[in-house]
Amino acid sequence: MIPEHSSAGVAPLLGALRELAETAERTAVQLEQQIGQALRMVQQTVAGGGTLLFCGNGGSAADAQHLATEYVVRYMRNRRAYPAIALTTDSSLLTATGNDFGFDHIFERQIEALGKAGDLLIIHSTSGNSPNVLLAADAARAKGIPVLALSAKDGGALKSRADVCIVVPTSRTDRAQEIHLCIQHAICDAIEATL
Repeated sequence: MIPEHSSAGVAPLLGALRELAETAERTAVQLEQQIGQALRMVQQTVAGGGTLLFCGNGGSAADAQHLATEYVVRYMRNRRAYPAIALTTDSSLLTATGNDFGFDHIFERQIEALGKAGDLLIIHSTSGNSPNVLLAADAARAKGIPVLALSAKDGGALKSRADVCIVVPTSRTDRAQEIHLCIQHAICDAIEATL
């Protein structure tokens, strides 16, 4: 049994928190303009009655679901429901598309079917190079749907396919996802406060 007052193993935990704080500070300083553009994109979509379409893989898929829920249900305030969909959640659709067309097309097909003018595609991808999110961005642009991307490292191929790309200055997937979620929560909070 580990003693209650043991400090063994605490230093790495505190180091992780400090690293997260430093990454958040660098992001705030370096990406203020892109974060402001992202806020305006979401505000325009929600105010205009469009739907926020979220997608990503792995942990970013979980973030997509989390964020769509914040808009539909609530974040900090009770208010009307805002239209938002996570393109990561319909297991029948995902497996049928994966089986019939290939995994690369799982988001693209949904955008072709559901996306409309006035919507906004929001992609979370720490690499910015996953084929399924790149095809999603292409499908959105073909339909005149703007693309907001959150990435890391150098932004990958997604950076040039997005109207706005927030590239968190880190090569660590976990830190990027933590910052993505923080940015998205702040945007959702601002939307609830202003609309």
